[in-house]
Amino acid sequence: MSRYDQLRRRADAVRNISLETVLLRRGATRERRDKTKWHTEQGPVSVTGMKFFGWHRGLGGGGAIDLVMHLAQTDFPTAVAWLENYCVMVSSADRVSSACHQGAEDDARRLALSNGSLCLPVRDDRRLGQVRRYLQDERRLPATHLETLIEPGTLYADPRGNAVFLLLGRQRRTVGAELRGTGPRVWRGMAHGTKKNSGFFWIGSQDLPEIVLCESAIDAISCFALSPDRICISTSGARPDPGWLGELIKRDYDIYCGFDADKAGNEMARQMIHLHPRVKRLSPPGHDWNDVLTARL
Repeated sequence: MSRYDQLRRRADAVRNISLETVLLRRGATRERRDKTKWHTEQGPVSVTGMKFFGWHRGLGGGGAIDLVMHLAQTDFPTAVAWLENYCVMVSSADRVSSACHQGAEDDARRLALSNGSLCLPVRDDRRLGQVRRYLQDERRLPATHLETLIEPGTLYADPRGNAVFLLLGRQRRTVGAELRGTGPRVWRGMAHGTKKNSGFFWIGSQDLPEIVLCESAIDAISCFALSPDRICISTSGARPDPGWLGELIKRDYDIYCGFDADKAGNEMARQMIHLHPRVKRLSPPGHDWNDVLTARL
């Protein structure tokens, strides 16, 4: 078989991957008010079925290969290879086992580790119920707040049942994700290739005047549930000087450091305020904001 025939056969196997799958794997986020519009690395893109149009470049196309070529600004063979390695090949009528998801995820992780690129976990809506139950029943997060995150894809479930909280940077581009286990062994981690200094997980309305910095996405949602008149941001760990903090300070927000009320949280808060004197300390009246929330319910 010639190289051309081999490439054509490979292309036929991936061209019908859903555009939503491609967009999620490339870190795009859906516009809340217009579900056909996505914020991508190439600016806003509108999607209708298997057709898309990129507004910044004034170009459109059809199918997964064309979309990858548009988003990555790459050629046809490279786009096919990317789809083979990074996307789970499913259609609306297919049923794919978790082993298939796992295989694609492992392949993507190996590639990401080799070149430092972002590798988001595959989205698996079949595990969303498990994630919802954990966040609502065990962490007592309000269902209404969770739905405002699930609907645009800022929060989703992966094939292992982990909760995936996206970190967003400029133009709502995804720069990473916090991961939280929801099974018998609860754990936390970050998606491979996450750039914590380029963006953050947040909840609230941009026109609110105050920001509270929290140590995790769950704490940020908990803090917002307690004080919905504030924007709540996760720093993805207690860090005194996130790369994006200076820009927020320039925008004249009133910013509070809401790190945990323990030795590490207090020390990181002290260092942050030393580096950024406009930041004020807001210690949670429990160990962390989720503890405060669960104690009140």
